[in-house]
This record gives sequence, C-alpha cells and structure tokens, in this order.
Amino acid sequence: MLPLSLLTTGLRNQRKGEENNQNIAEKMAGISIIFFILSILLSATAEASQCPAIGLPLVRKINELPQDNYGREGLSHITVAGSLMHGMKEVEVWLQTFSPGSHTPIHRHSCEEVFVVLKGSGTLYLASSSHEKHPGKPQEYPIVSNSTFQIPVNDVHQVWNTNENEDLQMLVIISHPPVKVFIYEDWHMPHTAAKLKFPYYWDEQCLQTPPKDEL
Repeated sequence: MLPLSLLTTGLRNQRKGEENNQNIAEKMAGISIIFFILSILLSATAEASQCPAIGLPLVRKINELPQDNYGREGLSHITVAGSLMHGMKEVEVWLQTFSPGSHTPIHRHSCEEVFVVLKGSGTLYLASSSHEKHPGKPQEYPIVSNSTFQIPVNDVHQVWNTNENEDLQMLVIISHPPVKVFIYEDWHMPHTAAKLKFPYYWDEQCLQTPPKDEL
C-alpha cells in the first residue's frame, strides 16, 4: 500500500495535468475563434474591394476596367461609370460588345436608356405596349454605326447583332441606376409573368436587396 504522502502527491499531479489539458483546449478554442473572425473580416474586405466607390482615380483607361460576359456567350460588358462601383447617382454608362448572332434578352426596365452605336450594325426590336397585357409583336429598327436611339421607360425591347461579319459595339446610358430588369421568354409572355433579375449580373457582387416591380 502506497504511503499517504505519495498518494496525495500523485493526485495533485493528476489534477495539474487535467488543468493543463483544459487550459490548452481553451487556448485552442480561442485561437479557432480568432481565425474564424479573421476569415470573416478578410472575406468582407475582399467583397468590398470589388465595389470600390471611393478611392478610384478620376481618369481611368477603359481597356483596364473589369470586363466579363457574365455567362452570356458573345457578350463583352464593361461598366464605364456605375452607381455601385463608381458612386454614380443619376446615370450609369456601359460599353457593350456583341459578337455576330448574339443579343440581349427580351426585357424591360423602369428607367430610360440611350444607345450610341460605335461600330457594327444590328436590329432593335421594340414593343411600345407596356399598357397592354403582353408586349406583342415588336417593331424592327435597323441600327448602324454612328447612330443612336433611346428606349422609353418600361417598353419591352431586344437588341440583336444581325451582322454576320462584324461585332456590334455600343455605349449604353441608363437613368436611375442600379438597373432593375424584367426578362421575358417571348413576346407573348404577360407582363405579370416576366421574371425580375435584380441585382443584374454585373451588380450581383455589390448589391443584394431586391426591389418591388415598378410597372
């Protein structure tokens, strides 16, 4: 049988070992929490850096601005001056290039829109019937380089590059950004069935809250 003093010393050592293990576990848990918080902060910083409305140079080279097709084959989109990326309040400016045969969706939006055709040619399809139940058959307008046209609020429209040999490049100006787009499957789809896409593809990284239909 062990002496009482040795037994007491053994119990003390066991308790100290358990306390040390507990301290180590607590420290590891604290480190894990710190790393978790840091990962959230770094993620938020990365997201914020994609939408830098403050701190941008006044003069920017267009060929150095972010460009993407946003999952739409044949499209090249550049936000030249935007509400979310550049702090614009009243208008937004895009540079869009459509390869031969590519086009916008059939859509409408509750803002005015102006196009300036920089090069190429194509066709504008426009249904000025927002007061009807559905767009109906659109009117066709040929568009060519050095031409311009505007889209009234909530008129359903679509732009096609119908030139088989050349890209269609346009400067696009919209009012009251960011844009709220309602997309139609065809020209006979009821206005009430059009699907809201908001934030739109190039605004998704910076904006999350959807608005109400304004038609």
